[in-house]
Amino acid sequence: MPVSDLTYEQGAPVQTGALSARGAPRLHLRLTPHKSLTPEGFVWFIGATAALIILPLLSVIGTAVFWGLLPFVIAAVVGIWFGLKRSWRDQDIYEDVTLWSDLVRIERVEPRKQPRDWEANPYWVRIALHTKGGPVPNYLTLQGGDREIELGAFLTPPERVALKDRLERELRPT
Repeated sequence: MPVSDLTYEQGAPVQTGALSARGAPRLHLRLTPHKSLTPEGFVWFIGATAALIILPLLSVIGTAVFWGLLPFVIAAVVGIWFGLKRSWRDQDIYEDVTLWSDLVRIERVEPRKQPRDWEANPYWVRIALHTKGGPVPNYLTLQGGDREIELGAFLTPPERVALKDRLERELRPT
């Protein structure tokens, strides 16, 4: 599930600094991209790929042609392996949305980059869903203070709409 609720249970790490003085947040969401290939699926895919690539080599086993082609077959399987692993690491991105009564904080963590964060007073935060004209359908932005940020760029358009509705309910409780 790309949007998951995080709760603070007993035994969880204690926060320090200004954020811990606020107490438990009203809302804490973690947004993550969908990963369609599971670890078990990865093993099956690599195994099936290796088997299908090696299958034609069985007809030339024991000949010089076999030994000439074998390094290329191994290089192809290793290349697929490293390509999929790199793709997985690139998907290790997430955004934490934390909401208190007097602060909303967004932290974006990407592989091989410094984490970025944004804070604003929830009273002044505006949520905008740009159905057209954005880089993606249902482009979701938050504006507060002097910055406007994109939220959930890796989510599907219906997930961004649901996230907007959820954030509006939480930001403007009745």
